[in-house]
Amino acid sequence: MKRLLPLTLLLAPVLLPAQTITPDAKSRAAELVKHMTLEEKIDYIGGYNDFYIRAVPRLGIPEIRMADGPQGVRNDTRSTMYASGIAAAATWSPETVYNMGVGLGRDARARGVHILLGPGVNIYRSPLCGRNFEYFGEDPCLTGEIAVQYIRGVQSQGVMATVKHFAGNNQEWNRHHASSDIDERTLQEIYFPAFRRAVQDAGVGSVMSSYNPLNGVHTSENYDLAVRTLREAWGFEGIFMSDWNATYSDVGAANGGLDLEMPSGKFMNRENLLKAIETGLVREETIDLKVQHILQSLIAFGFFDRDQRDASIPEQDAVSREAALQLAREGIVLLKNDNGLLPLRGGRIAVAGPNAARVVTGGGSGYVHPCSTVPVLDGMQSLGRRWKIADLSDKLRSDLSAGGFYTDSDCREPGLRAAYFPNRKFRGTPVIERTETAVEYDWGKGSPAEGMPEDNFSIRWTGVLKPAANTTLRFTIGGDDGYRIFIGGECVAGDWGNHRLTTRSAELNLEAGRIYPVVIEYFDTASSASVHFKYEFTDLEARDEALRTADAVVLCVGFSPETEKENSDRTFSLPEGQDELIGHAASLNDRVILVVNSGGGIDMSKWHDKVAAILMAWYPGQEGGQAVAEILSGRVSPGGRLPITIEKRWEDNPVHDNYYNNVFNDYRKETYLRIAYNEGIFVGYRGYDRTRTEPLYPFGYGLSYTTFDYSNLTVTRESNVYTVSFDLTNSGKTDAAEVAQLYVSDPECSVPRPAKELKGFRKVFLRKGETKRVTLRLKDDAFAFYDSLQGKFTVEPGEFIISVGSSSADLRLRTRIVHE
Repeated sequence: MKRLLPLTLLLAPVLLPAQTITPDAKSRAAELVKHMTLEEKIDYIGGYNDFYIRAVPRLGIPEIRMADGPQGVRNDTRSTMYASGIAAAATWSPETVYNMGVGLGRDARARGVHILLGPGVNIYRSPLCGRNFEYFGEDPCLTGEIAVQYIRGVQSQGVMATVKHFAGNNQEWNRHHASSDIDERTLQEIYFPAFRRAVQDAGVGSVMSSYNPLNGVHTSENYDLAVRTLREAWGFEGIFMSDWNATYSDVGAANGGLDLEMPSGKFMNRENLLKAIETGLVREETIDLKVQHILQSLIAFGFFDRDQRDASIPEQDAVSREAALQLAREGIVLLKNDNGLLPLRGGRIAVAGPNAARVVTGGGSGYVHPCSTVPVLDGMQSLGRRWKIADLSDKLRSDLSAGGFYTDSDCREPGLRAAYFPNRKFRGTPVIERTETAVEYDWGKGSPAEGMPEDNFSIRWTGVLKPAANTTLRFTIGGDDGYRIFIGGECVAGDWGNHRLTTRSAELNLEAGRIYPVVIEYFDTASSASVHFKYEFTDLEARDEALRTADAVVLCVGFSPETEKENSDRTFSLPEGQDELIGHAASLNDRVILVVNSGGGIDMSKWHDKVAAILMAWYPGQEGGQAVAEILSGRVSPGGRLPITIEKRWEDNPVHDNYYNNVFNDYRKETYLRIAYNEGIFVGYRGYDRTRTEPLYPFGYGLSYTTFDYSNLTVTRESNVYTVSFDLTNSGKTDAAEVAQLYVSDPECSVPRPAKELKGFRKVFLRKGETKRVTLRLKDDAFAFYDSLQGKFTVEPGEFIISVGSSSADLRLRTRIVHE
């Protein structure tokens, strides 16, 4: 059994904290501002070349490079791909996340990146949000501590971190226009704490706005948010930048507190702001202050005084790779383990499913191009000779040139014939006709080809399929918007309508030598456009026999960059066809182990009771397959715990009725794009406790290969600090880590409060039979709530309950205190 120890940073060179903006940095910045022309200053507050702050060579101001993102350095590079944010939170280990931050900082320095655009700390409110995988879960205490350690790790290496998306970005559907309408108490208790800690405890160098309006005002021009809260209340002196294309006006953004518009000055530019200054709508001093904020931050981080690229750090860094592996090991959560099936001890193991032979992550700015990957199949195959691994992974491919697809019945030219139409109805003469050997496109918001519009177009691919032998064709087809495929004259799959990205799967038995006409049709309406077709030929009988005779089946399912991503929400159910795949495997073998890739909770109702074990692997990063194999084989005991609550049904979630636009306009008889957070502070486990709804898996939950006992709880007070101590014992037969969680309850209060709230935690590694005394400390803020009438946090004296245990639903020790 490998002991899960912090990395001791592997002798990584740690720089002095660079995030303190000193008087000298302010003075140097002010002197530079004095020497800049008004035109230079306006240019400077708009990014350029997508991910850069421009240089001003005559004043010695250097070019500054930024890069996504939360789980690895991207943008024109390959880099270490770490486990996603939700997996980092699932470690419940500040030390491990700090080491992740150090690795990210080293990766950035190796590539000359000054500003890393992470972490994302928006609260997990619903399982449907497409960017949940980037964030740190549903609880502000856990999210805040993980964020602080991530930022400290990154900035210890002389790289500026960027906390985002400020604030209320808790959904991805219609994110530019859907206002998050949140009351002040809920903002202060749930949605602000991680940002506040990033500023005050971690000294983060940059804060990024969100796309959404907050209470009706876009956050890139929300004066209350950017100035009164961020700067005046919290003391932030760094850079407040927009998310990419998340600026919506010139004067509003200029006067609303935005320092830097990214990726360019679309609104805050010379043409707009010179006129605004001439007419008195914007003052030049306002522009000066923005430039001052940017320059003093860059100076404080040393970017004026050194080359940011550190040639001593290799781009494929052993320190980063080890940090990525440890993060994956500690973040995976064992949800179910019927009859102690796990750990496995060898034998014939079938590895199957769409994610078995690839390492997946969420899509969008959180996507990373890794230098190397270890899929689950590779990890299992590396376990040794006692393990007989049957490779039943999907072999889906998009290349049509060697698969029996031809442009016509002569079967001479491989591929399909494509016709591009500048309308949605395939009308008129095509703009383009050509042979294509793959239908695999993601055009985003751009045009699919020269001469074609960006929206409202259609494409038809035609040809034939001539299989070389009797076989079964398995395929997936998907798109945003409408798509369908005809084989042999019949529509065999599709989703013909206006919608976000969806996928469909099917299987067809084919005869050798027979020619099957093939037609694939696609249309786009607006916004993003993508279409893909992937296929394989397989022997279903042989596959089923391998599943039936295996000692265990490791079935790798879940989402991917195509189905869980930025700028769209996802389904609660797994992608189309996967529920059926799980049910089929479980009907053949009662020892099915699911490895799930997801950024949050999923619908398990169709198969939960049919499978023997479930591993929530999240998106575990480039080393994820090795970490999964180590856990399945018992080399590492699972130590991850849920940073979210997983509901039995989406309808059970406390925000179900408040997730989509719910503000009704009586006059026009329609709904605005506004989401009133009517559940208030009762999000996540707070809401389940309030409604007494039992979830499928509670917040903080996770199984281990051993057992833990809690005893001897004591609480002492010195001044305004309570010291909570208890004994934690590994009472089982396996070395492992436990996450001890401390919750505080206020049984009598003048305002509604949650039944309990997480206020502290500690991850403790114990050898079998070992006992350790665990100590956690609580300050006044652990007992406080936000009083909207007074406009501040307050504590009402009286009795409080202190509870300790292994999850929000498994509290082993409890005592009462009187706090005065």
